[in-house]
Amino acid sequence: MARLRPVTPEQAGPMTRATYAMARRRFGSVPEPFAVLAHHPALMRTSGVHELLAERASNTLPAAIREIAVYRVAWTIGCSWCIDFGTMLQRLDGLDTDRLAHIAEYETSDLYSDDEKAAIAYADAMTGDVATAVTDEQIADLERRFGPAGVVELTYQIALENMRARMNSALGIHDQGFSTDACRVPWADADTDTDAKGSSTAS
Repeated sequence: MARLRPVTPEQAGPMTRATYAMARRRFGSVPEPFAVLAHHPALMRTSGVHELLAERASNTLPAAIREIAVYRVAWTIGCSWCIDFGTMLQRLDGLDTDRLAHIAEYETSDLYSDDEKAAIAYADAMTGDVATAVTDEQIADLERRFGPAGVVELTYQIALENMRARMNSALGIHDQGFSTDACRVPWADADTDTDAKGSSTAS
């Protein structure tokens, strides 16, 4: 269970409940990050709009390149929710999810193309503790592969996943079952007694 109690529909205001309904229609269940962010409804809505706009704008790179780089960030940071959700997204895009079990040895694996290996290495450089791990040569190589717009998109998506994965990990948000079509309800284990309702800040 997350370190902050997810906001239940009964505790939520009308706009948050509407957001939950839209999420259920799209994903089959309410993503737990939404239910935790719902303690701050304005930021929950900001995050939702940002994610939607980023998704619509990210159409330069092949999905396989973008998604494998994002997955690598989640795997490196250890965000089980992001790994779970990212696996589902790759499956829905028709990508090979079986190869994800071999991402640790991507450098020597025949399951990854040279372009994918370059994107994964860039994700590693951006996700490490040293901000200068990215080199001029690496950016030049990525530009030859994907063009300037592709480099910007890849950089943006890797940075965005760093934010997601670190935030989810800090808040104790764990895998929810999206990759197995057996989603748990975010607030199923939450205590919804009167005191909990009274302490909610959702609107």
